[in-house]
Amino acid sequence: MGPRVHLINPSDISFGVAVITPRWLYVLAAATGTEWGDPIIVDETLETMDFDSIAKGDVVGIGIHTGNAMRGYEIGKRARARGAWVVFGGIHATLYPDEAKASGQAHAVVRGDGDLVWKNVVGDCLAGRPQAVYEGGRVGGSDFASARWDLLPERSYMWASVQTVRGCPKHCSFCSVWRTDGQEPRQRAADRVIREVVELRRQGFRFIALADDNFYPVTLDDLAQARRRSDTTKLRELEALREERFELMAGLAQLPDDLVFYTQITMEAAEDPEFLKAMKKAHILGALVGVESVTKEGLKDVYKGFNLSGEDLVARLRAFRRHGVHVLGSFIFGLPSDNKDTFDATVALAKRADLTFAQFVLLTPFPGTVDFEKWSAKPENRDTLVDGVPITQHWMIPQESRPKLYTEHPTMTLEQIRVGTQQAWDQFYSWSEVWRRSTVVKSLRARVAFVLISKMYRQMYAGTGIATDSARVQRSARWARWLGMACRRFFLAKPMPELTMPVGLELVKE
Repeated sequence: MGPRVHLINPSDISFGVAVITPRWLYVLAAATGTEWGDPIIVDETLETMDFDSIAKGDVVGIGIHTGNAMRGYEIGKRARARGAWVVFGGIHATLYPDEAKASGQAHAVVRGDGDLVWKNVVGDCLAGRPQAVYEGGRVGGSDFASARWDLLPERSYMWASVQTVRGCPKHCSFCSVWRTDGQEPRQRAADRVIREVVELRRQGFRFIALADDNFYPVTLDDLAQARRRSDTTKLRELEALREERFELMAGLAQLPDDLVFYTQITMEAAEDPEFLKAMKKAHILGALVGVESVTKEGLKDVYKGFNLSGEDLVARLRAFRRHGVHVLGSFIFGLPSDNKDTFDATVALAKRADLTFAQFVLLTPFPGTVDFEKWSAKPENRDTLVDGVPITQHWMIPQESRPKLYTEHPTMTLEQIRVGTQQAWDQFYSWSEVWRRSTVVKSLRARVAFVLISKMYRQMYAGTGIATDSARVQRSARWARWLGMACRRFFLAKPMPELTMPVGLELVKE
């Protein structure tokens, strides 16, 4: 047998089952082609890597973000020791290609999108002449690769994922997307998105995440500002982008009624009832909304002044629910303006706003963000070492020693913030609160599923992400694994191999 291509998603914790498919793995599998056989795909959120599967001369592609970079580097070193060609990609490798070479022993690093360049990388490695760095750039929407969903392991994921747009026009201080993926939305043609959705529903997936940086790339305010310009070029461009969104949603609306889509969107969509109505018709019934803070001061801290606060925020979030879109609200704790009352106030607002789900994350300076640049520039941070590693390279600190928070707070200790965040998760996901929110679904079976899913989400993201006690982390991981196995069957549906493309997009099976 000739050399093989391996694609690896590193993780320090394996749950045995996962919520959403790591789309990039299957996109790169498609980009690889079949010249060297089907790629071997390893998602360590399911099961840990078996290094015996790697042979001399194989190509090992490892995708990393900041959170899993250290595990990725460990895999890279061990793969290279077995004689494989090691290639890193992903957001973190794009930002730190030299680090991937030094710490992960990479032969090559891909910066940017891999849709077009990846096959060349594999070919160069197998010819024994890989380049040190490949610039994948930002490919246009027409060049987004469709994923190889035929390679999915059966019954391992609850949700599939399809991408419709890359890039985000916002500039939030804590987010790197607008810098790495750009602020110009790159939209994929509606027929190509729907073709992939049809393929997934044929396989039995009912729940599909639209894995976009921002599903609402053109706001009503954007259009109003463009109309005030004497040059109408920008207005025509924005109107075309908006029309493409509606074209996509009209196509999704023609698909089977049992489909449920989930996406990521900015709060400004709540001011656009036409858009929200189209989402509901398109079966887009859930959205992650970055609320971040419930106060004006907190929103200023993260450059998110376009969000509302207080009761105005409650009204805006309820607008999603009125239009049938359930919100997963995302909140950040540890902002300079936070105080000891922020935690309870945030949970109380999340309840008043009728949020179906919520997540509470600790302020973390991630590379590529404005927050990171400000934080890492301070001498006191550059000079702080943890286990001999500068805290400004916190992703390289061993997990057991890695801090949960990195910035001194003006009024609270870091432990107070961590504990307050943990308590917010505990309050919002208490048995009584979860059962109360489960009335969003009707049948007893669906309510039980809602409770299990809520508890699994809490264990996966709070129990393993905030706790400092390693025993508690492992206990949470075990609970998440058990709950995930129990929840999985609620998401599976009977395959629909007979499903065809909607009328007007394509009339025959693919």
